[in-house]
Amino acid sequence: MNDVERFLAHAVQLEREAARRYEELAAAMGTEGNRELGVFFTRMAHYSRLHLADAMARGGFRKLPPLEAHEYEWPDGTSPETAGWEGVDAQMGPREALELALDGERRGHAYYATLAATTTDAELRAIATTFADEEAEHVAELVKLLAACTV
Repeated sequence: MNDVERFLAHAVQLEREAARRYEELAAAMGTEGNRELGVFFTRMAHYSRLHLADAMARGGFRKLPPLEAHEYEWPDGTSPETAGWEGVDAQMGPREALELALDGERRGHAYYATLAATTTDAELRAIATTFADEEAEHVAELVKLLAACTV
């Protein structure tokens, strides 16, 4: 991909889906009685909304293309943050929730990092690199939480 506007349209969609996914996980952990993890997932939803706002702000002076679902260019044909997402199971425990979140963040990171490495557009490379760096921080945080998870 070498079109900044098209990239930003993808980033908006990806981050919108990530926020929704984290909100589902937060609600599930609240139901599960794991308040601490629910608060963490709520914070991650907030970060996704900040990334969404950043992508939208970067696109604010541009005309982002309105893309239909079939027009997105996702790896494996689906948004990285929702690939493999089958929803939250009522019986999902903390470990499963963290593993699901980690999988999504790794996919999001790989998506942005791959675009940064393969685009010929310098502006797109800079934006994708910034987004990849932010996703890498989320991956590291989730890896740390998962390592500490005893349930």
